[in-house]
Parts: sequence; structure tokens; C-alpha cells
Amino acid sequence: MKGLKIVQVLSLIFLLSCSHTPKQNKAADSLSSFKLNLNAKKFTLDNGLKVIISENRKLPIFSFLTFYDVGGRFETRKEGTTGATHFLEHMMFKGAKKFGPGDFERIIESNGGRSNAYTTFDSTVYYESLSSSVLEEIIDLEADRMENLLIEEKSFESERKVVLEERKMRYENSSGGKIFLKMMQTVFKDTPYGGSVIGDEKDLLSLSREQVKNFFNTYYAPNNATIVIVGDVDTNKTLRLIKKYYGNLEKNVDLDKVKKKVDSSVGYEGKKLRGQKISLYGSAPNPMFIGAYKGERLGTRKAYVLDVLSSMLSGGASSYLTQKYVLGKKPILSQIYLANYNLKNSGVLFFKGELLKGTSLSRMNRIFTRDKKQFCSKKALNERELQKTKNKLLVEYYGELNTNYGVASFLGLRENFFGDFKHYQKELDNYESIQLDEVIKVCREYFDNNNYVLLNIWNKNKR
Repeated sequence: MKGLKIVQVLSLIFLLSCSHTPKQNKAADSLSSFKLNLNAKKFTLDNGLKVIISENRKLPIFSFLTFYDVGGRFETRKEGTTGATHFLEHMMFKGAKKFGPGDFERIIESNGGRSNAYTTFDSTVYYESLSSSVLEEIIDLEADRMENLLIEEKSFESERKVVLEERKMRYENSSGGKIFLKMMQTVFKDTPYGGSVIGDEKDLLSLSREQVKNFFNTYYAPNNATIVIVGDVDTNKTLRLIKKYYGNLEKNVDLDKVKKKVDSSVGYEGKKLRGQKISLYGSAPNPMFIGAYKGERLGTRKAYVLDVLSSMLSGGASSYLTQKYVLGKKPILSQIYLANYNLKNSGVLFFKGELLKGTSLSRMNRIFTRDKKQFCSKKALNERELQKTKNKLLVEYYGELNTNYGVASFLGLRENFFGDFKHYQKELDNYESIQLDEVIKVCREYFDNNNYVLLNIWNKNKR
């Protein structure tokens, strides 16, 4: 996954609106009276390509994002294709028929722009931000690599080394990455989410050009893509350019059948965790730990509540967990947070932290076991914290919309996941309706059961 940290992954689905609570009507009403209404228009070409355009004439720049509805969950260990979608992401920068090797970087850099991409379990996203004067050239370039990607042998083998090094850096040589990967492998064992988007090392070593080409031919079709353009552009002119360069691209008529087969042939929930404990060897001088619970898939009612719960308990220096274990009179941790990671078909709720020097894992485990029920008490979860959390997350929510890229990502993610870029209106209503009793109830559902796994990693564990 190029340049995408887990915090960024979580931010993609961590959205909040204002609230309404009985004890703070005035403050809540002033927030809830504002309704977000993004000025965007959606079009669908005959070949199934979805296009969303939002004009912003403040500066002569634009952002161009392409969302493909394919990610790591479409790969299988059985066929040895783990990492194929991420590998393909790398190859998308290595030349196509009209714009050959090196042309992509030359065009972007010579026009003072920036570009990158990222792959998740559920999607792959490419983006550019440049001067509006090169809009047509970027549309031409993106259409060319959607239809005519080269995947040359020399560059393919070169990128194999790059991807293997990336995996090494993110997992084998990183205690944080290693323990996170083990969490995913454990929580989602025998499911498409039970690994890493980068892929297993043995698959990366054996992955063939034909396998990557197959992913390209299957999923990089106009009817599996959404283009979002935000900035100093004219909607009608831009749509004409999109039709000019993308209109003749052929759709994959078998795409729906292929995707349905992938999702119907596997389960996403995994097995019961039953409070198991896992120790890993890593370079961390102080023990790091993760306590993970089965979570919720993206868009469910509980997923929204878990967003609020995780922020109430660990959102900033004044939060309950930070005050109790990091900044309290007898601190045992240097850091801790609770994260709600929602995927399209499942999710995981997890604590992650690091022990202070001199604190033993057994002591931490005893303290957490003893304190766990307090996490759902009125001392930790109260009306004041609920309102503060909603207000803080509201600022973060609108903060995503400060740039053309932010607006384009915001719209594209909702279109890609829910089939409607206006889905944020439902999100706002869901978050606004969450009350304290519901947060406490969901909190107890999670922390009062044994369906979790506790992992730790440091340099004194056995190799």
C-alpha cells in the first residue's frame, strides 16, 4: 500500500456529524442546524464508467481521482495471488501504449503536480493534483493506462524487488507492522482479510505477469471504475473530454458475475477468538500490545457507534484511557488508543499501546482485566464526553474538505463503497442520532465477552 498508514486507512471511514443531547440543546442545535451540501454532479457513460465532477474556481488547479472497485480481498492464497492488486498498482506507473515508460512522471513533474496511489483490501485509488491547464492531457493519460497498460517483463521484475522491499520494511522490520499483520491474520483467519494487502512473501516471489495481467483485464474496466474531478474545471467541457477519451473503452460484461462469485465463495467473519494470547519477537525495546475484538462491517449502525466509542475513550490527551494509563498518577503505558477499523464486509475493534520501561506484560494484563468493565462506566462514558467527542470529530470531518483532493476522496469513497456519493447525508443523520445509552450498551457487548485476542511484541520474546 503506497504511503498509506493505518491511521489514514481508519480516517477514510471515521466520519462524524453534530449531536443532539438533552442536557446541551443549545450547543447541539447550533451544530445540527448546518447541513453539508457538496456541489457535485454525477454522470454514467454507456460503458458503465461513473464520473463525478465538482467545480471549485478559487484557484486554477484540480484533483483527478480514479477509484477501482478491487482490492486485496479479491486475491486468494489457494491460487497464490495475494498482493496482485498492489503489484498492479505499481505497474500502473510503468507505461501504457500511448504514454510509455517514464512519460507519467515526466508529465506530472514538468507541470508541478503530484500523484500517487494506494491499495486497500476493498479498493484501489489513483490520484493527481495539477494545474487546470493540463486537464485534457491527464484525462488522455488515465484513459490510456486503463485500456492499454504494458506490464513489460523488465519493469515487472524490477517492481517485484521494490514490492518485496516494501513488505520487508512494513512488516518484517517493523514491530508495529508485524503485530498489526498478526492481528489481521488471527482475527480474519481463513477469510480474504486475513493477511496484508502487500501480499505473502512466497506469492510475491512467484507471482507471474499473466496473473497480474488477469487482474488488470478483469477489474480495470470502465464499469468497475469511478472518476472524481474537483477544482477549476467546467463540468460540461470536462464531461465531453471524458467521453472523448473513455467513451470507446469496452466494459467487462462478465464483471458482476466474477465479483459475485468471489464474495459468495468465501466467508468474512472468521472463527471465535476465545481470549487467546500471542507473543511475537520484534525489535521493540519495550513491549507493544494489541487487544483485538471482532468488529463491524462498514455502514452498519454499530459501526457508527463504535466510531463514537473509540473516540470517547481514546481521542486525545484528555480521554479516559490516556488519562488513566499514560498521564495518571501511576502510568504504565507510554501511549494507547482504541481504533475502529471497518472494512466492506467485516471489521475489527482494537486497543494498541506500548508499555513503559519496567512494566511487565503480566502486570498490564492483570490491570486491563480488572479495569475492563470500567471502560463502559458513566465515569468513562458520559454526556459531556459524548458531546465533546461529536464536536471534535465534526471539526475533523469538515477538515477533510479543505482541499480539492479532500473533497474528491470524500465523494469517491462513498460512491465506491455505497453506490451513492451523497451517502454522507445518511451518515450525518446516523451519527446525530447516537445517544449515550446506546454507546454504553455496545461498549458492554464488546468488553464483557471473551471474543478477543491479545498480542504482544518485543525484543525479549522468543524468536
